[in-house]
Amino acid sequence: MVIITTSTLYRFAEIHADAVEPINDWAEKVKQAEWNNFNDVKQSFRSADFVGNDRYVFNLKGNRYRVVVMIHFKVRTLYVRFIGTHADYDRIDVSTI
Repeated sequence: MVIITTSTLYRFAEIHADAVEPINDWAEKVKQAEWNNFNDVKQSFRSADFVGNDRYVFNLKGNRYRVVVMIHFKVRTLYVRFIGTHADYDRIDVSTI
């Protein structure tokens, strides 16, 4: 998969140093993935959730941080829409970001 907007991830990591390793691990696993559908995503990340409107949520660092992405399986592209703490995530409407 190709990750678009990785700068969003790395800006977040500048503020939350403990997120650097989980972000790097997640990004590397995503880049190597050959996903065709949500079942493939679940094979790689058991805790991933589909939240509608092509958006998927991934937990990082034991659910301390959450990444919301939009995945277009046909073109093997993943767009980072949000990364934040679990509390930040609770304050957003994931279907509109």
